[in-house]
Amino acid sequence: MEFLGTTQTASYCGPKKDCGLQVLPPAGQSPVVQECYQPYHLPGYRYLNAWRPSIFYKIATTQTCPEECQGVRRPPTILPSLRSALFCRYTPRDWDRSNELQIRGAEASRLWASRLTGDSLRIMQDKDQLTRQMQEGTSRNLGQRLSDIGFWKSELCYELDRLLSENNSMDTIKRRLECAAQEVNCPLQVALECLYNREKRIGIDLVHDNVEKNLIREVDLLKCCQDQMRKLAKRIDFQMRDNRDAQHALERDVEDKSSAQCIDERCFNLRNTSDGIAFFHGMEKFDGTVTVPETWAKFSNDNIRHSQNMRANSIRLREEAEHLFETLSDQMWRQFTNTNLAFNARISEETDVKNKLQTQLAKVSRLVNEVFTIDDTLQTLKLRLRETQDTLQLLVMTKSRLEHELAIKANTLCIDKEKCMRMRKTFPSTPRLVGYTCAGICAGPCASLAPCVSPAPCGRSSSCGGSALCGGPAPCCGPASCSGSAPCGSSSICGGSMSGSCPGSCFAPVC
Repeated sequence: MEFLGTTQTASYCGPKKDCGLQVLPPAGQSPVVQECYQPYHLPGYRYLNAWRPSIFYKIATTQTCPEECQGVRRPPTILPSLRSALFCRYTPRDWDRSNELQIRGAEASRLWASRLTGDSLRIMQDKDQLTRQMQEGTSRNLGQRLSDIGFWKSELCYELDRLLSENNSMDTIKRRLECAAQEVNCPLQVALECLYNREKRIGIDLVHDNVEKNLIREVDLLKCCQDQMRKLAKRIDFQMRDNRDAQHALERDVEDKSSAQCIDERCFNLRNTSDGIAFFHGMEKFDGTVTVPETWAKFSNDNIRHSQNMRANSIRLREEAEHLFETLSDQMWRQFTNTNLAFNARISEETDVKNKLQTQLAKVSRLVNEVFTIDDTLQTLKLRLRETQDTLQLLVMTKSRLEHELAIKANTLCIDKEKCMRMRKTFPSTPRLVGYTCAGICAGPCASLAPCVSPAPCGRSSSCGGSALCGGPAPCCGPASCSGSAPCGSSSICGGSMSGSCPGSCFAPVC
């Protein structure tokens, strides 16, 4: 619409000056359709030529004329109400071209958007397929990892069970060794008591005989057996400490494997639709302090091998302990039997000597009777009196010496046969010597043996258990008579005055 009241020659009715802006292209120019397709970029990628429609429209609406155009503008005036029909701003051809340009631009934009949509869908499909493949590969790796963890965990648990069983066996064999060493105290105390009692022998019977040698050998053997058992028990204790160290290493490894298995199973069961999934930045970076599968497997393998070595050492120690039980038990029984055989042989010798002495003593009583007979005929045998008296004194001295020897033999026989052999009637059985049962120190027969305290007359029951005296001369076996005092100037062996004749083994005084 034109303003009224203006002339054709007015300055603002002339041709318009170019202000640097053209909303429509000038007439006579063919529209140019530019390629508006842009390459696809990942979300979040910024580039300089990114298309931002809001900024474009903002710039297009705020453009003004340059400064040189602002100086020539004049205030509007009132235009005339009529205007010449010959003047027009654009032609129909310009209008058609402008519409055609807009249509072509819209078609180009639509084509670009269609291409962009197709590329986006194709990229989405490719990325989705790639993501699925990567997830499947990760799932396979997690499954393989779970299989490896399960394998090493089962191996560790199996080795841990075998190590625990071996530790129990080692503890049992250790207690058997300690119990066997304690059980040896009883026969050791018996052997020492026998040696102590044999020191009470009198006179010539203090002989370093075969019995004493075997007793000393038995004491040394028992002490040596105790020492070997205790040393082996100490070695087993040290080995059990090493086994416990290997056991703790296996338990820690099994615990770590269980924790890793729990974590990997949770990761293996995760899906895209799982709840509570969060994204953590920087978790995909490799940490140089963690292990690789080779060192991870080697760590568990080393723990298993160390446990196997400890078990092998334990088995060798247990076999050594079993062999030691058999060897020491056999040696102790053999020495015990040898000592008993030596005791029996010595007792047989002492019994034989005692019987011989008793026979000689009976013969010397008959000689005394002969002397009494000779004394009756003293009047007729004056020439033989001195010889007979000398013989009598010799016989009395011989009798005293034989009685003294008889008392010594009786004391020795009582010690060997009644004291020592009574204590040696009991000996620990093989199960006790190898440590299956443990008893206190020598209760019962080993402690209830009592030595002879005082002599008892012959023919009576005593702790010595024989018909001979334990520590004194034999009394008279029957009544005897005597018509005078004894020639030795003291009371007779019967211990009192006698009348009549002495048919027994006692001396009769010389009348």
